[in-house]
Amino acid sequence: METALTRLAGVRHPIVQTGMGWVAGPRLVSATANAGALGILASATMTLDQLRTSIAEVRCRTDAPFGVNLRADSADAGDRVRLIIDGGVRVASFALAPSPELIAELKAAGVVVIPSVGARRHAEKVAAWGADAVIVQGGEGGGHTGEVATSVLLPQVVDAVRIPVVAAGGFFDGRGLVAALAYGAAGVAMGTRFLLTSDSAVPDAVKARYLAAAVKDVTVTRAVDGLPHRMLRSDLVAALESSGRARSLLHALRRAAGFRKLSGLTWRQMVQDGLALRHGKELSWSQVLLAANTPMLLRSAMVDGRTDLGVMASGQVAGVIDDLPSCAELVERIMKEAEEVREQLTTAR
Repeated sequence: METALTRLAGVRHPIVQTGMGWVAGPRLVSATANAGALGILASATMTLDQLRTSIAEVRCRTDAPFGVNLRADSADAGDRVRLIIDGGVRVASFALAPSPELIAELKAAGVVVIPSVGARRHAEKVAAWGADAVIVQGGEGGGHTGEVATSVLLPQVVDAVRIPVVAAGGFFDGRGLVAALAYGAAGVAMGTRFLLTSDSAVPDAVKARYLAAAVKDVTVTRAVDGLPHRMLRSDLVAALESSGRARSLLHALRRAAGFRKLSGLTWRQMVQDGLALRHGKELSWSQVLLAANTPMLLRSAMVDGRTDLGVMASGQVAGVIDDLPSCAELVERIMKEAEEVREQLTTAR
């Protein structure tokens, strides 16, 4: 199925595996790429050396195009961009709007730039700055999310920009892909659906929690980092929501110190990242400190398998997923179902 996304990224199918921190590592990304979709490596939780090694590992595992996701507001964003260019990565994906200078540097090197946004005005901004395409996530999506449903946000953005739009938030099968194409999208991006594959390195006990979840078990909370964050309900989430400010901040500082040690960042760099996070948002300094808490809470679950000590970011689709196919099986199934749905629609007319 050829679309503007497949032509731009050089992939066979209009499907994107999103760059989920602690989840989208070389194994998942290369399996996605080998299946003909666009796999995106999550770099925000990696040191520069780890990112360099991970890019090399993906290239050893596949000859297909892939992408790297990074935070545009991180203190070392420029260094990460240069690693992407030097590593021959096809796509640069951004969790926040990259600057015009970063976009220009990447495009000059032949890298496709695809930021992720959650509002029409943000899509318009990055399109004006030269982004090649944009991933638009509606409120159904996992992790940090907005309030506008994909079915409302997607057509707004498609009408507002003249670059390919990839739909995210609420997609998991071929029917969703066809629906997104009908809205004018060039493809779909999925996180939770790829997390729940046999190629995902997430511990089995954590996957079991996702598979057991119903739609009502996926919630949005500000208790973790002060921003709307969609995740599975758990005893930890309930405890965070009921904790007093002093206790929450104490735990946040401890986890921030742990993340600093793992990431290799200095306290100064973490403060700079915090300042960037606070910019343009109505966050108190206490909420900025809580935000430093998030990477360690996610790592506890996604890497260590501690569902009692970590949080599990999740899209609402977790409530309707009940299996763990390989990436190859998943992509093949989605594309087959999409073709069947399109044929049925054509026949019905």
